[in-house]
Amino acid sequence: MANNLNSVTVVGNVTRDPEVRYTAGGVAKATFGLAVNRSWMNRQTNEWEEQTSFLNVVCWREMADNVSHSITKGARVIVTGRVEQRSWETDQGEKRSVVEIVADEIGPSLRWATVAITKNERRGPGEYGAGEPSAAPAGQASPAPAAAPAAAPGPSSGSYDEYSEEPF
Repeated sequence: MANNLNSVTVVGNVTRDPEVRYTAGGVAKATFGLAVNRSWMNRQTNEWEEQTSFLNVVCWREMADNVSHSITKGARVIVTGRVEQRSWETDQGEKRSVVEIVADEIGPSLRWATVAITKNERRGPGEYGAGEPSAAPAGQASPAPAAAPAAAPGPSSGSYDEYSEEPF
C-alpha cells in the first residue's frame, strides 16, 4: 500500500447542496461547500474566539451520486480525502486557483444526529448510481427506532466469508 502523506479529515457543516455534473465520458462529479469551525480560549481576554474556514469538497463516481441523494445544506459531515490545488485562466486572461478536498470517504456526524443507512446493491464495472434514495429526506436524519430489532442470525458456519463481504 502506498504511503499517502496528503491526507486530511475534517468535520463541518455543508454550506450548499451538492451539485452533480457529468464528464463527457458520463462520470459523475459532485461538489459542495463545507464550513469547518475552530474555537479556542483567548488567554489574554479569557473569551472564546472562533474562526471558520470554507472549503470545497469534490466527489467522483458512485460517491458523487450517493452524496447528491444523502446530504443537503446544513448537514454535519465527516470528510476524509486529499488536498488538491487547481489552477486555470479565465476568458479575460486572469489566473485563478482553488484548493479543494477530493473526498475518499464522506459520512454523517453522529454526534448530534441519527441516520438510517441504506446499502446500495453492488454494481458491475462502469455502473454507478445511488439507486433508490433512503426513505428519509435528503440531508435529514431518520428518527432513531424505539427499540432495536433482534439481530438476524448469521450463516450456519458462523462466518461471513462464504458471502465474500462483511455483514451490515
